[in-house]
Amino acid sequence: MHSVIVDRRFNNRTLLEFVQKSFRLPRKAAIESLHAGRVRICGGVCRNHDRRVKVGQHIQLEAGAPPKPEAPKITHQIVLRYADEHLIVVEKPAGLTTVRHAREVADLGKRASKFLPPTLVDLLPAVLARGGKANKGRIRAVHRIDKETSGLVVLARTSEAESNLGKQFRAHTVGRRYLALVRGQAREARIESNFIADRGDGRRGSGEAKDGQHAVTHIRVVEPLGDFTLVECELETGRTHQVRIHLGEAGTPLCGERVYDRPLHGKPLPDRSGAKRPMLHAAYLAIDHPATGKRLEWHAKMPKDLRELITRMHG
Repeated sequence: MHSVIVDRRFNNRTLLEFVQKSFRLPRKAAIESLHAGRVRICGGVCRNHDRRVKVGQHIQLEAGAPPKPEAPKITHQIVLRYADEHLIVVEKPAGLTTVRHAREVADLGKRASKFLPPTLVDLLPAVLARGGKANKGRIRAVHRIDKETSGLVVLARTSEAESNLGKQFRAHTVGRRYLALVRGQAREARIESNFIADRGDGRRGSGEAKDGQHAVTHIRVVEPLGDFTLVECELETGRTHQVRIHLGEAGTPLCGERVYDRPLHGKPLPDRSGAKRPMLHAAYLAIDHPATGKRLEWHAKMPKDLRELITRMHG
């Protein structure tokens, strides 16, 4: 086991950059080491190459043959909600990545499937076969939800459907609502801000840069739960981590949130919920069918872990 202490030169750099430069590894070897579970931060395995390292952290690289990658921790099966020759709608379980990131494919090439766990797109052909909907071509992800977020996802089966659905997402005509269990007493609000890549502490967030992304989220209280609140979040825009960022910046971060759970340069807000993941669920999806133009909509019930957590909060 080789080990290095993070000094000021690497403070707030990505773990991938630190591993690559500190252990003098080629980029591909550093990525493979991370995804194979050979890198530890202060004793705990970390596979997230975008994580920011901090001064004083103890980073270890395990020598020798890498262990097999962890299988995705899927809390329930993929549920096929709709499929025709143009599109597919499924309920994605928490713990499953929607689609492989282009950067991972570029870095690892054909070895990506060996070192990385399967994605929703990888598993869908078997899901379609079980449902009697044989796959006839490449499945195209037109949007994605976070790995630890559960709920509804639409995917295209043709290039024409991919183009049409992409235009709907860019025009913000797709209906999307999330259920979120948050810490504190949330209030109903329309949150509008400008997203930038680094708000000042290495995290995405709201800022004043002219090249930022306009983001709007509507918050509605569903149920007060003492020190927690169940809310519904409707997206007017669809930016990366939009709900997580807006809720965190409002002072009511998701239960289980570990990134957007603190003010700028502040400490993480207390989380006594016991949540094992960020409690976010894509509960509603509405699109115009790319071939017929008919408005289609789906609702997805709460996953088991979210229901059980709310039940415990009821006492």
